Amino acid sequence: MKKSGGKAVRYNKWGYIFLLPFIIVFVVFQLIPLVNTIYNSFFENYMSGLTQIGPTFVGLDNYKKLFSEGDVWIYLKNTMVMWIMCFIPQIILSLLLGAWFSDVQLKLKGSRFFKTVMYLPNLIMASAFAMLFFTLFSDGGPINSLLMQIGFISEPYKFLSHTGSAQGLVAMMNCLMWFGNTTILLMAGMMGIDTSLFEAAEVDGATSTQVFFKITLPLLRPILVYVMITSLIGGLQLFDVPQILTNGTGDPMRSTMTLIMFLNKHLYSKNYGMAGALSVILLIITGILSLVVFKVTGNDKRKG
Repeated sequence: MKKSGGKAVRYNKWGYIFLLPFIIVFVVFQLIPLVNTIYNSFFENYMSGLTQIGPTFVGLDNYKKLFSEGDVWIYLKNTMVMWIMCFIPQIILSLLLGAWFSDVQLKLKGSRFFKTVMYLPNLIMASAFAMLFFTLFSDGGPINSLLMQIGFISEPYKFLSHTGSAQGLVAMMNCLMWFGNTTILLMAGMMGIDTSLFEAAEVDGATSTQVFFKITLPLLRPILVYVMITSLIGGLQLFDVPQILTNGTGDPMRSTMTLIMFLNKHLYSKNYGMAGALSVILLIITGILSLVVFKVTGNDKRKG
């Protein structure tokens, strides 16, 4: 008994040793910056010309200023609208493609090739994607030329000068960039479902629609919750595409300005106190929304 206990202690020691690199990286690159950000949020610390103001302890004044100006709620609304416009078509498209490619009865040829092609946009840099769409949808770009040639419009449509089209372009780009990753995740979940369930449903005369909604979707719930929460976190961190597409202005009328773009402006102006307060607010919003999504979609308990 003593020997086995000693071996268990020695094995545990090696487990802690292997965990040590992760713990060090987490503390240095995540925990310390997080604590430092929260600490800076209680100070007035910014540049006024060439003069450094602060750091001076101001308590919750930075938070009060953010909420009193009301910009946080405007940019939060913009961020959530563009995330919803991206996520809904993305999850529908990914579910359809996942169900299609994971169905062994279809015997699709070249499925590996198409899976690779679907994932490729995820490997393209957001800056390259944004520049491509900026060129395509510019006033003199191919899209306007095509629409004018077929007689759909008589003069170039300014896509980036209208709220709906500008937000739609940002949402479309993010959907095209990430639907391949979502499809692969959902496909992996579908392929992990016991095939005997589908065979039994087929014997009972269930249609493909009934099988999808009664068997596939309920068993995919853990993957769907994971996809929704990670997509929500990514949506709240939306920055690169609208930043490049609008040159950091968030036009038209700040309708494409996101929370991270607003945060970047404070960092660029070296207003570290306000940037820290906004970072903490974003952390709280992300935590609350993720918890809501998990509670709404991730509760597997059944009432008796």
